[in-house]
Amino acid sequence: MLDILLTESQRALRDEARAFVRDQVDPELLRQMDRDEVRYPHQYVEAVASAGLLGLRFPVEWGGKGLGWVEETAVLQEIGVLGSSLGCLYSLPSIVGEALNRFGTDDQKERYLRPTLEGRKFCAEALTEPRGGSDFFGATCRATQQGDHFVLEGAKRFIVGGEGADYFLVYARTGDDDAKAHRAISAFLVDREMGVEVDYLFGLMGTRGGGTARISFPRIEVPAENLVGELHGGAAIFNRMMVPERMTSAAGSIGPAGAALEIAVRYADRRKAFGKPIRRFQGVSFQLAEAVTQLDAARSLVHTAAVAADSGADARRLVSQAKKFATRTAWDVINTAMQVLGGIGYTTVYPIERMLRDARLPMIWTGSNEIMDLLIQHELFDEILSSEPAGRDLEADAMAIDGAEEKVYE
Repeated sequence: MLDILLTESQRALRDEARAFVRDQVDPELLRQMDRDEVRYPHQYVEAVASAGLLGLRFPVEWGGKGLGWVEETAVLQEIGVLGSSLGCLYSLPSIVGEALNRFGTDDQKERYLRPTLEGRKFCAEALTEPRGGSDFFGATCRATQQGDHFVLEGAKRFIVGGEGADYFLVYARTGDDDAKAHRAISAFLVDREMGVEVDYLFGLMGTRGGGTARISFPRIEVPAENLVGELHGGAAIFNRMMVPERMTSAAGSIGPAGAALEIAVRYADRRKAFGKPIRRFQGVSFQLAEAVTQLDAARSLVHTAAVAADSGADARRLVSQAKKFATRTAWDVINTAMQVLGGIGYTTVYPIERMLRDARLPMIWTGSNEIMDLLIQHELFDEILSSEPAGRDLEADAMAIDGAEEKVYE
C-alpha cells in the first residue's frame, strides 16, 4: 500500500501485518503447501487470529476491531505476499463474516462469528456447483423445509477451505421450480458434523494447500435457526457478499505482485550481462518501469474502492474494477518479473514460478474478470444515462455544430 494513502494508525496496523508475515510464517509451510503435504493450515489461521488481525471490519462486541475496508485491504496486501492460498484463508472470515454480521441473528453471531474471529472455528463458503460457476441463480442444490429443519441435498465444488472447515455458508434453492431465480435461493449455516461429505480434494495448478474441495450434502438435516436472513432471501446476501469477495481478491493480488517486482528489481541490479548490470539495459528497466506504474495504479484503485465501500456509497462499479484490474495487473507484473529473471525465474530456485501459478486463479474466482466487465459496463451505462449531464455540454464544442442533422441513430 502506498504510505501517503494511509493515516498513522493505518500504517501502524499495516506494519503489524508486515511483521506477522515476516516473523510468524515459516517458509517451510509454504513449501509443504505447494507440495500438497498440507491440506489445510489450521495453525496459520489460529496464528492470524491470535495476532488480532482477523475480522478487522466487524464490531468489537463480536471479536472484530470496528475498522473499515481501508485497513483490511492494507493488511491483506501484506498477507497476500504469502500467496493466494493463505491470502484466501485469511479472507474467508471476512467473506463469511459479512453474511453473519449483516444478516445473521445475535445467536448466529455468538455461535459462528465470534469463534471464527477468535480462530476457534474455521469457515468456508459453498457457492459454486458442478453444473456451473458464474450462473449463481441457476443453483440446483436444494433445501426443503420439513417442520423445524431443512433437508439439504446436492453438491458444491471449488470450495476453498472445504477440507478444513468446521462450517459452511451454503446457498441452496428453496423456492418452487417456477419461482423467479432471484427469489428462490436461501443461505444456511451448515456444520460439517451435520453430515457434510468432502468428496474430493482437487489437484490444482497453484493456490495449493488451502483445502479446495468438492463437498456434498446427502440429505442432511439443517436446523431452521441456521437459516441466514429471510427464506428465499439469498439474493440480497449474495449481492452483499460480492463486495468482500471481490475486494479481498483485489487487495490480495497486490501483495504477491509487489513481492515479485521487488525480487526482479534486486535481481536486475545484481545480474550482469555484457559487462554491466542488466538494469542498465532499457529492455529490462523499461519493463520494470511499466510494471511499477501498473502496480501503483492497481494499489490506488483498490484504495479508492475501499474508501467508497467505507463511505456507504454504492461501490459496485469500483469494486468490480478493482478486482478486474488488480488481478490482471498481478498476473502481468509477475510475468514481467519472470521475464526479467530469465530462465532461472522458471525454476524453483526463486518463488516467481509459484507466484505465477497462484496468480492465474484470482482472475477466475469470485466472478471471472469477464463477469466484472459485464457488471462494470452495466453500472457505467446506468450511471451516465440515468440523468442529464451535470457539467458542460461537450457535444456543443464540435466544429460542425450546424451539422446536427447528421447525428442519425436509427
